[in-house]
Amino acid sequence: MTTIRRSADRGHADHGWLDSRHTFSFADYHDPVHMGFRTLRVINQDIVAPGGGFPTHPHRDMEIFSYVLEGALQHRDSLGNGRVLKPGDIQLMGAGTGVQHSEFNPSPAERAHFLQIWIRPRAHGLAPSYTEWHPDPTQATADKVLVISQDGRERSAVIRQDADIYRVRPVTGSESVHVLRPGRGLWLQVIRGPIWLDGVELSDGDGASVEEAGEHRIRGESGTEGLLFDLR
Repeated sequence: MTTIRRSADRGHADHGWLDSRHTFSFADYHDPVHMGFRTLRVINQDIVAPGGGFPTHPHRDMEIFSYVLEGALQHRDSLGNGRVLKPGDIQLMGAGTGVQHSEFNPSPAERAHFLQIWIRPRAHGLAPSYTEWHPDPTQATADKVLVISQDGRERSAVIRQDADIYRVRPVTGSESVHVLRPGRGLWLQVIRGPIWLDGVELSDGDGASVEEAGEHRIRGESGTEGLLFDLR
């Protein structure tokens, strides 16, 4: 059975410099029915105005990653990392015992559009960490590529949780098959649709979950994109 979370039903916050959509409860948006999915706690779709951003603030005991969709995102943290991320890049910060960071749109003219996602770690009190994923030419055009995993295989960024996260870009006429093992759950977050999960059509910003083991089929059209989470 596929459970759908439609884009229009998400929480919404407009702060002027920030327009944010919340798939799960976050900040002032609270929905007891949508508190997360397994270890997945937050999916925020953020649009930051030119020159805007999040000033330095603390986090702890959460694995936090940003996937840049448009524009650029400047990251700085108390671990000494400073990066400007471009579309297709992912940065993953393990907050652990505590870290401070800031995220800004460095452009004076263009908006920054990205997903920020939080996943609970396998344990509290881990040392803070930082890792990134940048697609090589082959991965940039692949219909399904592993971008985050707990063991870093296939050049993926490393997360301290039993979670595999794939970027999917299905093309017209093709179909990807994802095999979900018993005891695990699948969440598909659509960035650009339409994408069909097991025959169910999903549009921009929609999410869908499945917890039935076995083969699950994903197809789309040219230009479609999403993130697929395989979670314990």
